[in-house]
Amino acid sequence: MQLKGSTFIVTGGASGLGEGTVKMLAEAGANVVIADLQADKGEAIAKQLGQKARFAKCDVTHETDGQTAVDAALKDFGALQGLVNCAGIAIAERTVKKDGPHALASFTRVIGINLIGTFNMIRLAAVAMAKGQPNAAGERGVIVNTASVAAYDGQIGQAAYSASKGGVVGMTLPIARDLSRDGIASALSLRASSRRRCCSACRRRSRRRSPSRCRFRRGWQAGGLRSARPADRRERDAERETIRLDGAIRMAPK
Repeated sequence: MQLKGSTFIVTGGASGLGEGTVKMLAEAGANVVIADLQADKGEAIAKQLGQKARFAKCDVTHETDGQTAVDAALKDFGALQGLVNCAGIAIAERTVKKDGPHALASFTRVIGINLIGTFNMIRLAAVAMAKGQPNAAGERGVIVNTASVAAYDGQIGQAAYSASKGGVVGMTLPIARDLSRDGIASALSLRASSRRRCCSACRRRSRRRSPSRCRFRRGWQAGGLRSARPADRRERDAERETIRLDGAIRMAPK
């Protein structure tokens, strides 16, 4: 799948990892739909990138918002060949707190955005890709999801976050198998902590402790998916794979 001339939707594309991915794709000659709730930032990035970018206000947990982003890609660029799911949140909350149990509402919210929101965008984007024309290799599209090393090495207070990312890991293979007949590849990258939006307590703890366990910190930058480009967007053999972009980090309990 060649990036130049292809059209991608990037969820969470107005900040952090998503913003870095949007700019990388645009630099490579792709068209990009920035799907995010941050209208001011998303529109500013789209304006900066010019005719190759559009902003679509999108809550990934809402079917209508997801379809709006897909429709924007089809209307403005004629087709859709890729989806990169970067939208997500993180919280720090123990299963049993000093004042009682983990709030069910906060657990549900994390699962809703990180897991259900990811699947919502996959299913809607895949329909549009499947209707597109295949290239010479029979490929119609590619889907790249982002999870976290917390899917395997969740820390204290990360029950909700780890559950959501573990779900993304678990559905990568069956989704890839589902979509293989349509010529749509699916892969997953596991990130260590990045500068995405999350609760202040989790962000402070992540920045203070986690990078010190990673010898080379280059992968912590917002544009870190650049380093995975040969694997998750150009090599057909990477389909169905989970690719760790974590600087060999293994997370301690806290």
